[in-house]
Amino acid sequence: MFKKTLCAVALAAAFAAHAQETLKIAMIDPLSGPMADVGKIFENHLRFAADQINAKGGIDGIRLEVLAYDNKLSTQESQAALQAAVGAGVKAVFVGGGSATVSAVVAAANRNNERNPDKAVLVFNYGGYDPDLVGKQCSFWHFLTDAQVPMRMKAMGDLVKRTPDIRKVYFLNPDYSFGRQWTAYGKTILAEARPDLQFVGEDFFPTGTVKDFAPYIAKMRAAGADTVVSGNWGNDMALVIRAAGDAGYKLRILTHSSANKSTMIALQAAKTVKLSMVGDWYPGSDNAVLAAQAEAFEARYKEPFYLARLSVATELLAQGVRKAKSTDPTKIALALEDIGYKSVVGDVTMRKADHQLLSSQLVYTNQTADGTKVKKGFDGTDQGFVQESASPARSLVVPSQCDMKRPAGA
Repeated sequence: MFKKTLCAVALAAAFAAHAQETLKIAMIDPLSGPMADVGKIFENHLRFAADQINAKGGIDGIRLEVLAYDNKLSTQESQAALQAAVGAGVKAVFVGGGSATVSAVVAAANRNNERNPDKAVLVFNYGGYDPDLVGKQCSFWHFLTDAQVPMRMKAMGDLVKRTPDIRKVYFLNPDYSFGRQWTAYGKTILAEARPDLQFVGEDFFPTGTVKDFAPYIAKMRAAGADTVVSGNWGNDMALVIRAAGDAGYKLRILTHSSANKSTMIALQAAKTVKLSMVGDWYPGSDNAVLAAQAEAFEARYKEPFYLARLSVATELLAQGVRKAKSTDPTKIALALEDIGYKSVVGDVTMRKADHQLLSSQLVYTNQTADGTKVKKGFDGTDQGFVQESASPARSLVVPSQCDMKRPAGA
């Protein structure tokens, strides 16, 4: 009896120790410079997502602790931030402010994990959509938790098929790998969707440095473009919208996800501009789970909730920890391969071959709130969103280009 009591006490102590365990996670994104406002939104959403998990008892009792690192939108600073995070005991980093910085973080994680396997770290990428990140640069330690460029462009193709007033298309994209992929895949996939489309021009520009996009708008207008395909984001997108609005230019912009404060203010003023975005959720949709999260987020931060993909990313980590019954990054990575479950955005699968999340995608466009179709504006503006098309995950699957190098024994 005494031995049984001791055993029970030992088990209770072990459980208590496990229940009090903390899993450190970190965000690496711009918290200063021209994209700082977007980076702070990222941070708030990650902290909120972690708090949602902790409020339900954590991940089987394991609490998430969030750290934030400013990469200043620099690849060098991103790599330094990864090392700082590892030094602080972080086991999973979240990064989404551009494919270039994501790539730098993944490269730094690869080096660290090879040299220091006892201090391995996972990378959850919620915003770097360059397909090379799950293609020729794929990594066992990296998980892309949203649709890559060709998948998003396929969803855009579904919109283009049903929108005959999209006829002449211009490409305006940031001058790095993601922007060039956005142009290249746009030309290929949109042409397949609508062979009658005319591509009337293209330009590339340096991220976060152009102060006036009026010259680019003038070129589009001279080319007769009614639509521009742009992988822009943050303040750059707001400036493009403003320039088009100031010119009175009737223009549709096809992009990924740009519903931040500066963009919405620009759309409110630029009544001639339509912004069509693609993602797994949008504010005002009929997703009750995320509507409740949005209400709680807005009550806490006094700003709107729109990054459901950070809830998706943290949820994915939690699924891996539960399945692995461990916080060891290698075991979590293995547990996540080919996992499927019902997420906050619907059914998802993490493809083992390249660590690409497969989920449905929606295309939604801004529209002035009318109290019926759009019940209220977003982020204090009169602009909300209407859904224009929906693409199931199975229709967006692209072949894997990954030749993954796996750690010994994995």
